[in-house]
Amino acid sequence: MLLLQSLKNLGQNLGFNLVHQQNLVYVTCWEDPRLDRVALNLQSDDTVLVITSAGCNALEYALDEPKQIYAVDVNPKQNALLELKIAAIRELDFEQFFQLFGRGKLPNFQEIYTRKLRSHLSVTSQAYWDKQGNKFFSGNRSFYFRGTTGNFALAVNYYIDRILKIRPSIEEILNATTPAERQEIYCRDIEPVFWKDWFSSLLNSDFVLWMLGVPVQQRQQMELYLEGSVANFIRQRCEQVFLELPIQDNYFWRVFLQGEYSLDCCPEYLKEENFQRLKLGLVDRIQVKTSTITNFLESCQEKISRFVLLDHMDWLSQSSQEKLQQE
Repeated sequence: MLLLQSLKNLGQNLGFNLVHQQNLVYVTCWEDPRLDRVALNLQSDDTVLVITSAGCNALEYALDEPKQIYAVDVNPKQNALLELKIAAIRELDFEQFFQLFGRGKLPNFQEIYTRKLRSHLSVTSQAYWDKQGNKFFSGNRSFYFRGTTGNFALAVNYYIDRILKIRPSIEEILNATTPAERQEIYCRDIEPVFWKDWFSSLLNSDFVLWMLGVPVQQRQQMELYLEGSVANFIRQRCEQVFLELPIQDNYFWRVFLQGEYSLDCCPEYLKEENFQRLKLGLVDRIQVKTSTITNFLESCQEKISRFVLLDHMDWLSQSSQEKLQQE
């Protein structure tokens, strides 16, 4: 029995690595930095270590003016994204910057990248954006529908637009101002058609969780406590978001369902006054490092006073116990 479970875990880990190998996984951060900033209570003498992910939250922490932020990620493509954001803050005006990372599209990206941004990037990041930049930002498809999680968002939007054809109701619920309005729209137009059996089966699959960046270890922890399936858990959480919680400033779901942010519903780093603060020097407090956490800490000469480690220890907990213990 233990052997079978070990083989299953090995297969799941190999599948997860296959989906994510050589890929940009996260095109935006899904952790709410407003809560982080309360918890961290950053001061001018703090030095922060944060997992890079899509870089959004590292930029947001910089607005609290800590001494230094180290954005560390073992995936060089995640660091390439943050490097591109930092270069764009330094070199572009706000309108161009918002077009690039607010709308997820910049028709003349190649020209601007070559002339203004490329020289600010590391050699590894140059190689990545030389190959992917024009494809990711110049076409009709938003950057936020790229990468592993972005491709899943694109698939969900295809389901909404082409199969269910309920886009007007989705837009209506995103713009509704009261929970009662949202509940009426959801119960009338969305709930009766959205959670089809085959779609729930898909959400229950390892493949979909891999696309969302959820490692095997997290699924196993979820299943210890869930009443019902993972798909049912996802459904409950979605219903809580759309029926119970405020939606007007929920930029996480807006970008997932629309492929872009709006000026009044976006991360703080995409607001003009904060963009200007970052441009005036705060962005220079961020250093980007491609490394494991352990290797970075072994080489770092500074004392780190604040850590934002996300869920990376889950990724190590079965496949790399030795590395986890070292860390």
